[in-house]
Amino acid sequence: MFGARCLLLALRRCSSAPCPKHKQAARLRVCEALEAQEVAGDIKVQGWVRSVRSQKQVLFLHINDGSSLESLQVVADPTLEHRDLTFGSAVEVQGKLVKSLHRMQNVELKAENIRVVGPCDTLMFPFKPRERQPLEYSRQFPHLRCRTNTLSSLLRVRSEATAAIHSFFKDNGYVHVHTPIITSNDCEGAGELFHVRTSNKVQEPGENSHFFNVPAFLTVSGQLHLEVMAGAFTQVFTFGPTFRAENSQSRRHLAEFYMVEAEMSFTESLQDIIQVMEDLFKTVTSIVLSKCPQDVELFHKYISPAQKVINMREQTATCLYLANSLGSVIPYTEAVEILKRAPQTFTFQPKWGRDLQTEHEKYLVKHCGEVPVFVVNYPYDLKPFYMRDNEDGPQHTVAAVDLLVPGTGELCGGSLREERLHFLQSRLERYGETLWLITSSSLGTVWQGSVSEATGVWWGKE
Repeated sequence: MFGARCLLLALRRCSSAPCPKHKQAARLRVCEALEAQEVAGDIKVQGWVRSVRSQKQVLFLHINDGSSLESLQVVADPTLEHRDLTFGSAVEVQGKLVKSLHRMQNVELKAENIRVVGPCDTLMFPFKPRERQPLEYSRQFPHLRCRTNTLSSLLRVRSEATAAIHSFFKDNGYVHVHTPIITSNDCEGAGELFHVRTSNKVQEPGENSHFFNVPAFLTVSGQLHLEVMAGAFTQVFTFGPTFRAENSQSRRHLAEFYMVEAEMSFTESLQDIIQVMEDLFKTVTSIVLSKCPQDVELFHKYISPAQKVINMREQTATCLYLANSLGSVIPYTEAVEILKRAPQTFTFQPKWGRDLQTEHEKYLVKHCGEVPVFVVNYPYDLKPFYMRDNEDGPQHTVAAVDLLVPGTGELCGGSLREERLHFLQSRLERYGETLWLITSSSLGTVWQGSVSEATGVWWGKE
């Protein structure tokens, strides 16, 4: 009886004592596992099966979680194979990270447990292993197309480029501003606009048809809002959605895209703007090439093989692409003369005073050795009224610049703003508009600021 009572007390103590915690397996993303330089025990990887290959002695899987173009090879005992372990299925694999015997990879995962989180019906699944489908086919499946190599690589590159752009401006002292998506201005006719209306309200007779009491549109540019902010923060930028309603199905006319815009106060030299454009271009290009070398290589190999003009340093993976050659500057007048002497025939004949077409821009880049080119000092009548007059008659030009790059043509542009009031007045009069000086900030008119100093100028039709 005594012995039984002691045994019961001992069991109660054991049941009330805290149990030792089970050590959780460290979760690694596929890219982290692939970059590991040392073996590691008890890790867990989650992702989707890209391939299954079962042999008598060993089971091979390739797992991808979207963090890398390359998949992680999993080596397992054939007894771990399950009927739901198929191409496209979502799995969780736990095991040890070991050195790989394959020369193409550094490590592989030796599986101790494989759990199928979500099975995949391979007969119904629209994509098959080792098949490269055209983009037109992939776009039919918006919920699955991002698993394809092409679109997943594109989104990873875009993610790194977006982060690099924000980092560049932050490191250089710019304030990030979220400019409105719904706006009442059209930014001097920067593009056709999408009109914002309510969709389900029946309008009563005599009722105002506008939700905001004025016509509202999806923004074509945040420039005018940024210029207001530049009058307070000196250097500002925005990076957000932009909408253009041009009825065109070409790759160069997207209905929705993201655009980077920046404004600098107290700037009196076009070279300062060129320098910002050059530094931004180099920084973002270098970061994308160093962070996404395999993704970039995929596009060079399968999407645009003719555009491979990039070399990578071994080990450092830094950008050699135009590292020292970017900065060629050609005046618009010289560019037109180059085009006139070109041995090829253009669809649009080059002539001084006409805008450069894409075919012209691509030829200029080719003429300069397939390197980016800055074209400066465009004709006075080609550009908006607020760009600074160079006073270089008889062929008047303004202090504007466009950056042309291989394979694309124009990538970005900029200009100095006209800060001299009488120049603005005379130019607006040519368009039948009147310049107003406003002392009140309560009016809902568009602000047109100055780059080199805050002049307090408002503009609009009389």
